[in-house]
Amino acid sequence: MYATRLRAFVIALLMLPVALLAETTTAVTDLQHDWASANYELSGDKQDVAFEALIQRADAALASNPDSAELLIWNGIIKSSYAGVKGGLGALGLAKDARKSLEKALQLDDKALDGSAYTSLGTLYSNVPGWPVGFGNDKKAVQLLQKALEINPDGIDSNYFYADYLLQHKEFDKAEQFLLKAQSAPPRPDRPVADAGRQEEIHAALSLAREKIQHSGS
Repeated sequence: MYATRLRAFVIALLMLPVALLAETTTAVTDLQHDWASANYELSGDKQDVAFEALIQRADAALASNPDSAELLIWNGIIKSSYAGVKGGLGALGLAKDARKSLEKALQLDDKALDGSAYTSLGTLYSNVPGWPVGFGNDKKAVQLLQKALEINPDGIDSNYFYADYLLQHKEFDKAEQFLLKAQSAPPRPDRPVADAGRQEEIHAALSLAREKIQHSGS
């Protein structure tokens, strides 16, 4: 009887990491799906409510598994996205929280989710105001975005966000190259809403880049 109970206890212990991994994977998938809906399909008060609920869920999931690089990345993505929606100085606290999550994700596994922590952190450094208001830093931004491209050279997000940085710095020809690469990135079958929304952003950015290139040549 004792041996049987001991064996069952050992088996249960061995199954814990598997169960935790499955739970984390499900949480990440759910956060990805609902982030895409909040980011691309909602606006106004409905979007605010959706993002606030998402932040609560992301924090709760992370509290259950604080060493998951994937959950840390999505915690950072959700908070940085909502910071972009809110805008202004009121968004700075969200941006700082996002930075903490993304930096911890890099410490745990910098290649998690194809290096998405580098992409998201680089975008934060690119878009947040610099000192003394915020922590924005163009030098750090470009280093992080280029590192993301090293890990995921054909990804839609890694190419789009580097192109966005280039657009902000008036490097229109170079931005067009990376936007075209983002446009031709392999689709992600499990993320159709995110891909559709990102492709719309790529199309708008390409139009802007080509307009600027045309004007500079005229």
